[in-house]
Amino acid sequence: MAGARCGRGAAFANRFGCILPARFDGVEREWRAAREGCAVFDASLRGFVGATGADRVSFLQGMLSNDVKALRPGHGMHAAVLNEAGKIVSDLRVYADADRLILDTPVWRADAVLAALHRFLVADEVELARMADEVPLVGLEGPFARAILTEVLGSTDVADTPLVHQRAAFQGRPLRVVAVSEIEGSGYLLCGDPADAPGLFDACCEAGAVPLGMEALNILRVEAGVPWSGVDMDERVLALEIGLERALSFSKGCYLGQEVVERVSARGHVNRRLAGLLIEGSQVPEAGTALRVGHEEVGYITSAVRSIALERVIALGIVHRKHLGLGSRMTLTTGGGMSVAATVTGLPFGAPGSAS
Repeated sequence: MAGARCGRGAAFANRFGCILPARFDGVEREWRAAREGCAVFDASLRGFVGATGADRVSFLQGMLSNDVKALRPGHGMHAAVLNEAGKIVSDLRVYADADRLILDTPVWRADAVLAALHRFLVADEVELARMADEVPLVGLEGPFARAILTEVLGSTDVADTPLVHQRAAFQGRPLRVVAVSEIEGSGYLLCGDPADAPGLFDACCEAGAVPLGMEALNILRVEAGVPWSGVDMDERVLALEIGLERALSFSKGCYLGQEVVERVSARGHVNRRLAGLLIEGSQVPEAGTALRVGHEEVGYITSAVRSIALERVIALGIVHRKHLGLGSRMTLTTGGGMSVAATVTGLPFGAPGSAS
């Protein structure tokens, strides 16, 4: 993307007082911009599936895990597509237009979402398809994201209510602005014609945003305890094991996988759950690495990074409930064959109550 040509973080520092010292280079500089200022990233990691037709709401009400009927145009909600066993095909966001529902998914799960929905599409008047005319273009992250966006759009009428989306224009071209963050912070997703992506990215840089690459974004989202579909959750994992409560409705009635969700909820606990882990040593473990207590396997790593905030290796993992207590210790074997300790901590990493 054209954003690679941008390097104007100093403009941001001068305008808004966000200090990005010269000693911070590369990934750390990108990370700091997203935490303390504003960072802009290529949003092609997200994909849109459009649902049109007279039965779109009733069909998706029976397929998605949240109460789609409650959505008003201009608003959105978190939801998920589950399979019959209550396990996760993908989490997603739903945005309501007057004549369309938009499913905003991780781009690598969009085809799986379409396939799962098409299995149950029989006589309903619904058309489901990957959207090409309007797609996620760029994302903004950081406490000054709204200020940067206001400058880019030349308008102060920018909503910050989570998942509210509104129509705007960039250089006379239509744009959808969604108030949403990939890292549970302050952020926006800007969507429109793919041809507008390079100019929009560069305009954000000109306004002072610092380009953010995938390595830094991945560190930020793991530090925030944000699981990704196809990475930390998939068809092997129950929705309640991954902590997707905000994507679930317990009152709307039937949907695909609902019986399992209700049964697990009534039981009062899951047998395993997503946890934060502090990893000893300097080696970042691979996804899928087993977690053990003695000779017993009690879980596995789903994502691991070297945290900039904590200056140590951290991971997300699925851990058996007997070992989920803060401070619980287990071991894993690195790629080099070394056994190292992992300690359960709270999410997000570094929050009060989390060990560091």
